[in-house]
Amino acid sequence: MTTAKRDTYTPETLLTVAVRVFNERGYDGTSMEHLSRAAGISKSSIYHHVAGKEELLRRAVSRALDGLFAILDEPGAQRGRAVERVEYVTRRTVDVLMAEVPYVTLLLRVRGNTKTERWALERRREF
Repeated sequence: MTTAKRDTYTPETLLTVAVRVFNERGYDGTSMEHLSRAAGISKSSIYHHVAGKEELLRRAVSRALDGLFAILDEPGAQRGRAVERVEYVTRRTVDVLMAEVPYVTLLLRVRGNTKTERWALERRREF
């Protein structure tokens, strides 16, 4: 497993690493130690930017959910005949799902064990 170098560490790369580790180990099976090792940084460096792994989970599933919900605000989803709007939303949903595969995978794996997971499940149902 490759680790990020300290000099290239950013909150975005930390999120990318966290999503990969969550998908590999499962959210419940991932510790901050696992995340720090995978990112190549100390746990205190992670805590400098996030409160904990639940915040990373929320950021990750928000990325997938925000992309999906944004589709509904696009003109193609709001104008035209109903069938055209449904086709548009369906096509764009596939685009987002393909562009954000790791994030969507994580979203589909949440089970509702934490406050963040329950929030994600509720938002997913809303979509």
